[in-house]
Amino acid sequence: MDAQSYHPVSPGVGTEENFLSLDDILLSHQRHPVRTECAFPRLGFLDRSSDSEDLPEGTKMELPLWLSKGLYERKRRVLSVELPKVYKEGWRTVFTADPNVVNLHKMGPYYYGLGSQMLHFDSPENPDIAQTLLQTFIGRFRRVMDSSQNAYNEDTSTLVERLDCLEKALFRSGQSGLNGFQSWEKGRASQLTASSLVINYRKRKMADVQA
Repeated sequence: MDAQSYHPVSPGVGTEENFLSLDDILLSHQRHPVRTECAFPRLGFLDRSSDSEDLPEGTKMELPLWLSKGLYERKRRVLSVELPKVYKEGWRTVFTADPNVVNLHKMGPYYYGLGSQMLHFDSPENPDIAQTLLQTFIGRFRRVMDSSQNAYNEDTSTLVERLDCLEKALFRSGQSGLNGFQSWEKGRASQLTASSLVINYRKRKMADVQA
């Protein structure tokens, strides 16, 4: 495939993935703990610690996100999902106090994406999780963009090592805008172009209008 013909697709936001996005494909393979609430005939191979042909009720194991979403049913509880620790109350308290102190890459690296996907599963904690995701993003957004705008022609590896996937995309977008402006200011570019985030937003709005 011609490398020039590939254009990165942004990950989905919310409880549904965008399967044209490489980030979402990787996200869907993130493993998390579950517990079976009924027996699953001939699915014993899912439990690596058992040689049984069937998966008995009460089995605790880890499944990739895409599989647990496929097995999960709201009307008939066949699978219960345990929250990853970063979304539990203890960590939510840390994020509320100061979201900038947390190394999201170490905790994730898909903190926002996986947290949004966790809302697919019914839980009384879902409103608190959603609120923490939003407030964490708001609390870290300014620092991410300030860093991207103040690192011209510098090694940015240390600046992005604590960011999750979504924040790294924002950082790259900010860097791209800064580099474009610097080139235009020095007469190396004939015109300024819109940010890729703005272009993608316009495309989504046009698609919504046409639908």
